[in-house]
Amino acid sequence: MAIEYLGFIPVLLLVALAGIQLGLVAYTAQQAGTAARAGARAASLRQDVGQACAGAVSDWLADDTQCATAELGDSVEVTATVHIPSVVLGWNFGEARKSATMPLDH
Repeated sequence: MAIEYLGFIPVLLLVALAGIQLGLVAYTAQQAGTAARAGARAASLRQDVGQACAGAVSDWLADDTQCATAELGDSVEVTATVHIPSVVLGWNFGEARKSATMPLDH
Protein backbone atom coordinates (compact mmCIF):
# COMPACT_ATOMS: atom_id res chain seq x y z
CA MET A 1 0.00 0.00 0.00
CA ALA A 2 2.79 2.43 0.84
CA ILE A 3 4.51 1.67 -2.47
CA GLU A 4 1.57 3.14 -4.42
CA TYR A 5 1.98 6.39 -2.50
CA LEU A 6 5.70 6.51 -3.28
CA GLY A 7 4.87 6.62 -6.98
CA PHE A 8 2.69 9.68 -6.40
CA ILE A 9 5.39 11.70 -4.60
CA PRO A 10 7.01 13.09 -7.81
CA VAL A 11 3.61 14.39 -8.94
CA LEU A 12 3.06 16.08 -5.58
CA LEU A 13 6.53 17.64 -5.72
CA LEU A 14 5.90 18.95 -9.22
CA VAL A 15 2.58 20.49 -8.17
CA ALA A 16 4.25 22.06 -5.11
CA LEU A 17 7.07 23.54 -7.23
CA ALA A 18 4.55 24.89 -9.73
CA GLY A 19 2.59 26.54 -6.92
CA ILE A 20 5.72 28.12 -5.46
CA GLN A 21 6.79 29.35 -8.91
CA LEU A 22 3.37 30.87 -9.57
CA GLY A 23 3.62 32.69 -6.26
CA LEU A 24 7.07 34.02 -7.18
CA VAL A 25 5.75 35.30 -10.53
CA ALA A 26 2.88 37.14 -8.82
CA TYR A 27 5.14 38.54 -6.09
CA THR A 28 7.70 39.76 -8.63
CA ALA A 29 4.97 41.48 -10.68
CA GLN A 30 3.72 43.21 -7.53
CA GLN A 31 7.27 44.31 -6.68
CA ALA A 32 7.75 45.68 -10.22
CA GLY A 33 4.61 47.80 -9.81
CA THR A 34 5.87 49.11 -6.48
CA ALA A 35 9.26 49.95 -8.02
CA ALA A 36 7.62 51.75 -10.95
CA ARG A 37 5.46 53.89 -8.64
CA ALA A 38 8.40 54.72 -6.37
CA GLY A 39 10.57 55.57 -9.37
CA ALA A 40 7.87 57.77 -10.92
CA ARG A 41 7.41 59.58 -7.62
CA ALA A 42 11.18 60.17 -7.37
CA ALA A 43 11.40 61.30 -11.01
CA SER A 44 8.51 63.73 -10.54
CA LEU A 45 10.44 65.29 -7.63
CA ARG A 46 13.71 65.24 -9.63
CA GLN A 47 15.35 62.67 -7.32
CA ASP A 48 17.42 59.56 -8.07
CA VAL A 49 15.10 57.14 -9.89
CA GLY A 50 17.41 54.12 -9.73
CA GLN A 51 17.85 54.37 -5.98
CA ALA A 52 14.10 54.79 -5.44
CA CYS A 53 13.30 51.78 -7.63
CA ALA A 54 15.84 49.49 -5.98
CA GLY A 55 14.83 50.68 -2.52
CA ALA A 56 11.17 49.89 -3.15
CA VAL A 57 11.64 46.17 -3.80
CA SER A 58 12.73 43.33 -1.52
CA ASP A 59 16.48 43.14 -1.00
CA TRP A 60 16.79 39.80 -2.82
CA LEU A 61 15.18 41.31 -5.94
CA ALA A 62 16.93 44.71 -5.86
CA ASP A 63 20.00 43.61 -7.85
CA ASP A 64 17.80 42.45 -10.74
CA THR A 65 15.67 45.63 -10.81
CA GLN A 66 16.07 48.20 -13.57
CA CYS A 67 14.07 51.36 -14.20
CA ALA A 68 13.80 53.41 -17.37
CA THR A 69 12.49 56.98 -17.39
CA ALA A 70 10.64 58.79 -20.19
CA GLU A 71 9.60 62.43 -19.89
CA LEU A 72 6.21 63.08 -21.47
CA GLY A 73 6.00 66.86 -21.45
CA ASP A 74 4.61 67.79 -18.05
CA SER A 75 4.67 64.22 -16.72
CA VAL A 76 7.15 61.39 -16.38
CA GLU A 77 6.76 57.66 -16.97
CA VAL A 78 8.96 55.09 -15.25
CA THR A 79 9.04 51.47 -16.36
CA ALA A 80 10.43 48.99 -13.85
CA THR A 81 11.77 45.63 -14.97
CA VAL A 82 12.42 42.88 -12.41
CA HIS A 83 13.85 39.46 -13.27
CA ILE A 84 11.54 36.64 -12.12
CA PRO A 85 13.49 34.17 -9.98
CA SER A 86 13.14 30.48 -10.72
CA VAL A 87 12.59 27.63 -8.28
CA VAL A 88 14.09 25.12 -10.74
CA LEU A 89 17.62 25.82 -11.95
CA GLY A 90 17.83 26.33 -15.69
CA TRP A 91 14.25 27.48 -16.17
CA ASN A 92 13.84 31.10 -17.23
CA PHE A 93 10.54 32.85 -16.61
CA GLY A 94 11.63 36.20 -18.04
CA GLU A 95 10.90 39.53 -16.44
CA ALA A 96 8.02 41.36 -14.85
CA ARG A 97 7.56 44.83 -16.35
CA LYS A 98 5.29 47.55 -14.93
CA SER A 99 4.94 51.27 -15.66
CA ALA A 100 3.74 54.27 -13.68
CA THR A 101 3.17 57.89 -14.72
CA MET A 102 3.21 60.98 -12.49
CA PRO A 103 3.12 64.71 -13.15
CA LEU A 104 6.38 66.62 -12.91
CA ASP A 105 6.74 68.90 -9.90
CA HIS A 106 7.50 72.42 -11.13
